[in-house]
Amino acid sequence: MAFIDQKTAFDADHFSASVIGIAADVGQHDSGVHQHHKGQILYAPQGCMRFVLDKAICVLPPTRAVWIPPRTPHRAVMTNVVAYRSLYFEGSVFDGPSEVTQIEVNDLLRALIEKMAFWPWDKPESEMAKTTALFWEEFDLAKRQEYQLPVPADVRLTRFRTQMTLDTFLAPPASELALSLGVSTKTLSRIFKADTGMSYQDWRQQWRVLKAIELLSAEMLVADVSVWLEFSSDSAFIAFFKQQTGKTPLSFMTRGAMPVT
Repeated sequence: MAFIDQKTAFDADHFSASVIGIAADVGQHDSGVHQHHKGQILYAPQGCMRFVLDKAICVLPPTRAVWIPPRTPHRAVMTNVVAYRSLYFEGSVFDGPSEVTQIEVNDLLRALIEKMAFWPWDKPESEMAKTTALFWEEFDLAKRQEYQLPVPADVRLTRFRTQMTLDTFLAPPASELALSLGVSTKTLSRIFKADTGMSYQDWRQQWRVLKAIELLSAEMLVADVSVWLEFSSDSAFIAFFKQQTGKTPLSFMTRGAMPVT
């Protein structure tokens, strides 16, 4: 069995096979913070996932996959209908990247992930070897994508960090956040620079890109995304998105994207 639902009890580490695959369709799901002894490939051909790491929040839009190394604490949050596929690899057998790595999924990788996700959990190792080797060959050749945002660690931003995980969170202007913390905008920028390597304004801009990707992946109209993110007009949002990603929102969703800079 490889297709599961939210009621299925599943733990990849309970299986001795070197490769374990699962497939599922879910409406809403929050995995909670957890980790595996096996490394994991997570892929969402439909919908969008947000996953939280120790020091970053990441967005996984359709046609992108992420490698999560063994024993990496993470939390996956799905808020719209998501078709997702997971592959788990035994670390003593497969030597994947040592850091979380996002990649673009081409047609061959998509077909391989789809095939492997439905493998029986007792499939003989000899019958998995060639397909698995081809998967890793394509993985190594895949374009890297980085849709993640560092999370500030300063104790003054504890409430802010909690709010960041909510679907309704909207990163406020610098003046508004600074006022809520009782600091100046310059101090706020220094806090973010020290914790994330970027000023609050730059951090907020990158957050807006990731949130836009998440909303567009949920099939929200460009006009509605523009309003949600409080842009002055649709054209202003489209220009901003293209400046940040190199593509218009429509082109990004239909033909792939360049890494966020």
